[in-house]
Amino acid sequence: MSRPEGLALYTTTARSSSRRIIRSYSTSFGMASRLLPRDVRQGIADVYGLVRIADEIVDGPASEAGLDTGTTRRILDELEQETILALSRGFSTNVIVHAFAVTARQTGIDADLLRPFFASMRMDLDPFASDRETFRRYVHGSAEVVGSMCLRVFAREAPGVTIDEHLEEGARRLGAAFQKVNFLRDLAEDVDSLGRQYIPGTHAGVLAEEDKIAMVDEIADDLAAARSAIRRLPPRSRRATAAAAALFGRLNEQLRTTPVDQLRRERVSVPMGVKLRLVSGAALGQVRG
Repeated sequence: MSRPEGLALYTTTARSSSRRIIRSYSTSFGMASRLLPRDVRQGIADVYGLVRIADEIVDGPASEAGLDTGTTRRILDELEQETILALSRGFSTNVIVHAFAVTARQTGIDADLLRPFFASMRMDLDPFASDRETFRRYVHGSAEVVGSMCLRVFAREAPGVTIDEHLEEGARRLGAAFQKVNFLRDLAEDVDSLGRQYIPGTHAGVLAEEDKIAMVDEIADDLAAARSAIRRLPPRSRRATAAAAALFGRLNEQLRTTPVDQLRRERVSVPMGVKLRLVSGAALGQVRG
């Protein structure tokens, strides 16, 4: 097989960078994505790569580099503008943006999904105490639209799949569940390091146990709604998504039984052996999805 050249070589190199990002930042998504067909797995890595880079801009590395909030906001705005331009051009000098644009153009991810995502990222630059409406808006942009992006990638496994409202709802609810789990897992870092209070009911960094349980119940409802849609995904995408849902479902169970004061001191995680068992079960079709 001949070595790619020109644009093909550039794209191959760009997409290898996306794969490296998902391996470096997420063992859970990385493990679950191994169940996907190669082209779908690459597409998910491309989406994850862009989302992670935007998240890193607002979550500390830019500040650690000595950038003030105004400069960080401009960098985030520039990333959004470059990404939207790349959707029409099919090319970017930013390799992560280029990889995302390749997948977006192949799968129908458009600027209508990107803009709410970047709007939520900008919200992180002005720490806020969340009420229900602010929370809903933030979760929609930071997680639900990302679920919709991933759904379009999963549909590549079986050309002709119709993305209807049931599948869209399931994808959005799954993305929301993942985000809400991370809000609880990252409670200490969000409050103490980043000055953020995402979860409604959090006051001066304090979350009541009953508000934590309400969030856990909400996550369980989201996962249940997502599972009814997961059953309709193409086979390998179904298994991979069921594995990810199972991993986060297990995290949610642990969050339910972990007191809030403990969450303020340590991050809940699923032991590697349990992760492997859940992913293996999904590969064999034994995980409820």
